Amino acid sequence: MACAFGMEACKQYLNTKYVRLPELLIDLEMARGEGTYKKVMAKYANPVLLIIDEWLLLKPSENEQKDIFELLHRRRRKSSTIFCSQYRPDGWYEQLGGDASPLADAILDRIAHDAYRINIESIDPAKDVSMREVYGLDKSQSE
Repeated sequence: MACAFGMEACKQYLNTKYVRLPELLIDLEMARGEGTYKKVMAKYANPVLLIIDEWLLLKPSENEQKDIFELLHRRRRKSSTIFCSQYRPDGWYEQLGGDASPLADAILDRIAHDAYRINIESIDPAKDVSMREVYGLDKSQSE
């Protein structure tokens, strides 16, 4: 679904960027050490559409939470962000540290307001087909 939105944005010549959250966080951490933080943050803050895949797959550290907060704050109300996650939105608070994290609420506030939610769930999980099967790849390659 995110791919369809991203493709449509590209067709409309909108500045679109796709990134996995782990790559984004590593990129910002390295930039902090190299003194290029503002430039790298702008790379993610400026696109009209930012697609963040693997959203909260791993719990972010305190510094990573600060980076997420800063990015979402900069993007708020001037651009669109798609979050692709294996977690339902009601599980995001805990992935962000829950009550132990002062930034969890602030991050979710920047996401929840003016948001549209599209949940993609299987109608019949027994009939789900993996991408390996769709493309005819050997199952043994995934082991």
